[in-house]
Amino acid sequence: MPDPQKVLAARVQAALGQAFGEPDADPAIRPSQFADFQANVALALAKKLGRKPRDIAAELVARLDVADVCDKVEISGPGFVNLTLRNEWIAGRAQLMHGDERLSVEPTASPQTTVVEYSSPNVAKEMHVGHLRTTIVGDAIARVLEFLGHEVIRDNHLGDWGTQYGMLIEHLLDVGEDSDEGMLLETDPNSFYQAARGRYDTDEEFAGRARRRLVSLQAGDAETMRHWQRLVDLSKVYLHTVYGRLGVTLTDDDIRGESFYNDMLGATADELAADGIATISDGALCVFPPGFTGRDGGPLPVIIRKSDGGYNYSTSDLATVRYRVDKLTVDRMIYVVGSQQSLHFQMLFAVARMAGWLPDRVRAEHAKIGNVLGSDGKIFRTRSGKSIKLTELLDEAVERAGAAFDEVPHDEPFDEVARREVVEAVGIGAVKYADLSVARDSEYVFDFDRMISFRGNTGPYLQYATARIRSIFRKGGVAPEDALGPIAIDHDAERALAVHLLGFGSALETAGETAEPHRLCAYLFDLASAYTTFYENCPVLKAPDDDTRASRLALCALTLRTLSKGLELLGVTTPERM
Repeated sequence: MPDPQKVLAARVQAALGQAFGEPDADPAIRPSQFADFQANVALALAKKLGRKPRDIAAELVARLDVADVCDKVEISGPGFVNLTLRNEWIAGRAQLMHGDERLSVEPTASPQTTVVEYSSPNVAKEMHVGHLRTTIVGDAIARVLEFLGHEVIRDNHLGDWGTQYGMLIEHLLDVGEDSDEGMLLETDPNSFYQAARGRYDTDEEFAGRARRRLVSLQAGDAETMRHWQRLVDLSKVYLHTVYGRLGVTLTDDDIRGESFYNDMLGATADELAADGIATISDGALCVFPPGFTGRDGGPLPVIIRKSDGGYNYSTSDLATVRYRVDKLTVDRMIYVVGSQQSLHFQMLFAVARMAGWLPDRVRAEHAKIGNVLGSDGKIFRTRSGKSIKLTELLDEAVERAGAAFDEVPHDEPFDEVARREVVEAVGIGAVKYADLSVARDSEYVFDFDRMISFRGNTGPYLQYATARIRSIFRKGGVAPEDALGPIAIDHDAERALAVHLLGFGSALETAGETAEPHRLCAYLFDLASAYTTFYENCPVLKAPDDDTRASRLALCALTLRTLSKGLELLGVTTPERM
């Protein structure tokens, strides 16, 4: 790992062990405005050791072995240790990174089996803007963890079971499979769903038939299952289209819908009851995990089996936990689901741990996803108040990207096919990056003008940065893979760029550990900004001599590879030209 922050942390920890017998103390290495990095550990140790921070810092520096890494080590203020890196060390580490196909990001020494549950739309309903974040954030998390060496199990927990399917099937039988209304399942599933829902809510006779149809579905009635399977298959065709356009890595093999766990629900409820964890309350089988109370101060239940004998999401989710732990033997479970489900997951994990189904060795976390808002600060919807279809949103993004693209000067003309490919990549990339660059648990305002912009922390800006680097190599008649250096550091802008490049692996590790892709976005934006400063201050093709030209071309190539790999792990494509 070439990251100077990690290298310095290891050296400081070794010195802490020698000087104070504190090898496990956090060295607190942070970037500094007075040097490259700063070790702040002396302040934290002062109270514990009963000594002045500057005295601790002085003894630490006396034991610190960093002559090969640092050009200067100084104590400042109340006890900060300022660390300035050697240019030769920076250049050497950058050269190693450039020569490694994985950019010096070593696979983790402790790989984990991690299930990432994301997207999870409902069968027979089109995806809307609310599904956007869970889909692309989850995909980025899966990509990053996989690159870091973990075994990732993608899980599309499709909503494909429950009352609504009795309703949909019964409505289909009423209108006829081959009727114009029946064909809406293929052309406009939302309209078909809304028609069925309207009847269910207003026609008690229809609602009764729908509930009976659900019983037939749960019992495995052949004809009912045939209709249900058609609904699922039609939804898969639709998902292929959306996921393909978004560049999402989910496949049919990753689908484990609610129906997958149907046969496990009875045993799940029975075992909770037999162990005395679940009890009957108002006719329903419930668990009351400690620490959860309602508005009236009374204990809050997790309903396992309803009073009518039916099961619900909690039952299904508990069966899912058991399956993942017992059958998939996972070490970590990441649920990329909306923030409004926070209480549900807190109580779910509590019940699973009470039952012994979620052992301490397994890390279960709800990767909360905040809402997408409109300019009015409310949930992003159409003017009529309806949810915005994801396909329509993507169409508009590409259309707007095309308009923005035509206003940007291009070195070479684009034919219509090439323009269409680039505009599609820019439009989709803009939407994805705008979402990923915001902390996933935060709400954000959906603003086409901001996300399509070629300036600021946007997808088009980063895509354009990679295209601009490629144009340098085209003009110079050199392939990026042939720009081998050697790298040398002679200018402050070269130095700043190289130091930032060395932090790529740590940025990935942080994004994977926290399941927060916005941290990788922030790194990539800062890298592109550092490259812009380098480009403006350090002539590449017109460098003063051949050695400097070779070094700067190598820095360009390394930046291109790092930006491209980072954007790839976010699921954002990088056009060759823009």
